[in-house]
Amino acid sequence: MLREIMIPLTLGLSLFMFGMKIMESALQAWAGPLLTKLLNASTTTPLKGMVFSTLVTAVLQSSTAVTVMTIGLVNAGLLTYARTLGIILGGNIGTCLTTELIAFNFTQIGMPLLIISSALWAASILIEDKLGSGRNFTVKLRAVQYGALAAAGFSLILIAIKWMQSVSPALEAAGILDWLIRKASDSLLWGAAAGAILTALVHSSAAVIGMTMTLVGSGALPVELGIAMVIGSNVGTCVTALIASIGGTRSGSFVAWSHIILNLGGAVLFLPLIPSLEAVSAWITNDPASQIAHSQTVFNVVCSVLALPICYLPVWKAGKDLPPAGNAA
Repeated sequence: MLREIMIPLTLGLSLFMFGMKIMESALQAWAGPLLTKLLNASTTTPLKGMVFSTLVTAVLQSSTAVTVMTIGLVNAGLLTYARTLGIILGGNIGTCLTTELIAFNFTQIGMPLLIISSALWAASILIEDKLGSGRNFTVKLRAVQYGALAAAGFSLILIAIKWMQSVSPALEAAGILDWLIRKASDSLLWGAAAGAILTALVHSSAAVIGMTMTLVGSGALPVELGIAMVIGSNVGTCVTALIASIGGTRSGSFVAWSHIILNLGGAVLFLPLIPSLEAVSAWITNDPASQIAHSQTVFNVVCSVLALPICYLPVWKAGKDLPPAGNAA
């Protein structure tokens, strides 16, 4: 029984994260060189920073990548921490695109998409090797290669979800889900804690939310518990940013802790409102798995919009030139 649960779940999560990393790396290689200049130009106000970060995170498919990159820029003195608040809020919104795409239930096209994208990538490599000449031609081929790799990464995510769906019967038979549901009936904090811990361990909120969507979609978990796990995953995803800030400047640490405080504050605000969040998601769609994706989007958008006015407080401008951590009093 344990083997029927652990093998598909471990392989599924590993493949999901591998696919996410391929997609993230391909998109960063394509857009990354422009981001440093654009971040400075597009973060003059928290609202601009939030909008820009939403778009960048949606393209790169990783709020963690954007947050870690921001910490690096702040540590290097290329970006003041006062400009990072909008970036953090936008990152939380932009990361919802992955789960919204998963909600369309494209799992059946995972393998065909992998074959087509891999063939396109291999063909572009061969063409570049045999016929490549001239900067413009090479740039276009590289764009095709990065796009093909991103598509291949997404196809691996779809295949991983199909693998993870197979564990639902075994989880039910083992009584694990019944135990979690009983605990969650006493307090949805159990679900939020599970989401936070799992996300902290695998360093991917998208992977945990994707797994939650498959369990809810198969009827193994109630929607309410799935939403609690989504809220918890938004807190757990802060761990990577905190690790990235270790050994950096005081301003870099501020970025990481701002990320934690904003996400934790949103979780505390929304945990009592899970029934309302479920009702809104149910109004949008009748599909349980899609309700999880939509609840994440509603949660992150509302939290970011509510927190945006705080980013305009004078206190951030007053303290924008914090000294490095080693010089702190």
